[in-house]
Amino acid sequence: MRYLLLLFIVMPVLEMWLLISVGSQIGALPTIGLVLLTAVVGAGLLREQGFATLWRGRQKLQEGQLPTTEIAEGFILAVSGALLLTPGFFTDVIGFAGLIPPIRVLFAKRIMKNMVVAGTQNAGFQPGSGQQTSGHNGAADGEVFEGEAWERKDLD
Repeated sequence: MRYLLLLFIVMPVLEMWLLISVGSQIGALPTIGLVLLTAVVGAGLLREQGFATLWRGRQKLQEGQLPTTEIAEGFILAVSGALLLTPGFFTDVIGFAGLIPPIRVLFAKRIMKNMVVAGTQNAGFQPGSGQQTSGHNGAADGEVFEGEAWERKDLD
């Protein structure tokens, strides 16, 4: 409940105060330009780091590992992106902090402490498949073979 009060009442008041203070010092148009500039720069950095995190996650999947750190970092990047697109300087500071890799790793470690991976008991992870499979194959008494098939229609 405290966090909702902070989020929905205190944050907008703080943002308005900062915008008015900066606007009175440098003017309204430069303040608007600064807010837009932080959004554009933040979006560019977010795109670059988001792709890097996605690439690391795909590499871990190819190696047969769960990309837990990358999932947590992706969540942090999503929140940081939303904060950077929100007009205001305080949210921009928090958003840019999420884009700094050492700070993001610290946040990710804290998030991962609270993460629970469900359904991994008696489960195997196969490299490259991107899926978890359980030890039970679904057949009562036979073997199950997985595969792919393609039909070529240009052979006529």
